Amino acid sequence: MRRYKYYLVQLLLCCLALTSCDKYLDVTPKGKKLLTTVADYDQWLNDESLIYGAGLPFGTLNMLGDNTDIVAITVPPRLAEELVYTWAQQFSTDLSVAPIFWGEHYARINQYNTVLIGIDDATAGTAGQKRSLKAEALLGRSWEYFYLVNEYGKPYDSSTAAKDPAVPFVTSNDVSQTVPGRSSVEEICQHIINDVNSAIPDLPADNSANRFRGSKAAAYSLLARLFFYARNYTEARKNAELALANSKATMLDFNGPMPSTDLLSTRSDVIYGRMVLGNSVAALDFMRSFAPNDLRPRKLYYSTDGYTFTTRGATIFIPAYVNPMLQYTNIGTSVQELKLIIAECAARSGNLATALQQLDDVRRNRFAAASYVPYTSANQEEVLQEVLKERIHELPFSGLRWFDMRRLDKENRMGAVNRYDAAGNVIATLPPHSNRYTLQIPVQVLSFNPGMQQNP
Repeated sequence: MRRYKYYLVQLLLCCLALTSCDKYLDVTPKGKKLLTTVADYDQWLNDESLIYGAGLPFGTLNMLGDNTDIVAITVPPRLAEELVYTWAQQFSTDLSVAPIFWGEHYARINQYNTVLIGIDDATAGTAGQKRSLKAEALLGRSWEYFYLVNEYGKPYDSSTAAKDPAVPFVTSNDVSQTVPGRSSVEEICQHIINDVNSAIPDLPADNSANRFRGSKAAAYSLLARLFFYARNYTEARKNAELALANSKATMLDFNGPMPSTDLLSTRSDVIYGRMVLGNSVAALDFMRSFAPNDLRPRKLYYSTDGYTFTTRGATIFIPAYVNPMLQYTNIGTSVQELKLIIAECAARSGNLATALQQLDDVRRNRFAAASYVPYTSANQEEVLQEVLKERIHELPFSGLRWFDMRRLDKENRMGAVNRYDAAGNVIATLPPHSNRYTLQIPVQVLSFNPGMQQNP
């Protein structure tokens, strides 16, 4: 527990460091560190701030999802996390603080842009090394834009994406430059596709030594995510298969021993890693949806009601308390996520044999071996529903549930989601097709860019 607190302090200090705001980007002023050699740029890509996921240190993005429950919420909500949880229009009106989510993403984009702008003039390195680092920077920048477009742009709709505003596409690391206008959802997605595809030939074939860094498999996994949330299931499946084919990563088997180290950078199931500390109160209905022989509740959740799931607030997703080797939650891509992407895409296309095989590949590593029975069905909708349920169970607090809700809402698969106070009274509701499925541009951003269009 002492080491857990030590890492928590480190993460909190990092979070505080990001609160020094420069215009809307929340970036370190240019010239803070002088980069001259290829080795300097390589170390720059090892910077601690680049390994974290959205909403550090605990993955605040998870609080938008329908599987969380803040029982002791203030009424009316006041804290930033409570405002995120209740889908408030703004999460802070304090112009002196960095905007949550937006500020983190653009700070990292600035770091990647620094590599892209300066690496060609670096000394003491080969042309191949420079191309490889540039490719990693393109991949890392694309990763941040994937989050931005899925947070501040409307859920992808092929009929409106060319007109729906997303975020500014920034390619400079000079914060004194004029901020570009908001690109469309389609434009940002195309930038990501173009940049990742141009990076793939120069990316390392293997990142097993440090899975926070880029690789060909990492690039394909990001494209799989991008197409998946654009509901282009053909391209999503193709890129997920390419990612698995180009990776040495393997799933963890919860029937066997846990990893011998808590380092997420070398964990076997990670494809392209980003970490947060798991710490989310799980909703009762969500916990009750697990099968009795599912190993995940006792491997990943701490319960004070004996895992009976009868008391609100008694069950917390906090792997550090029950399995210290799993204390860092990967919100990056993984073997299991890609298998579930393939399973869902196959189910939607009617290829039930592939869907069931991929589903079984995940579940046999998560259910008690002695009682495990593979799921079977010849009904397409039933198989799809089972894959969707498995996705909720396997990726509950990995920063993806909110994106899944947005995607499924476009297909009329999301009902109203309520938030409750300690007495069980409804204090906030997210109805189907709500404007709140798209985050508003933070007021801190608009204060520096008053002409920027706001979301509804």
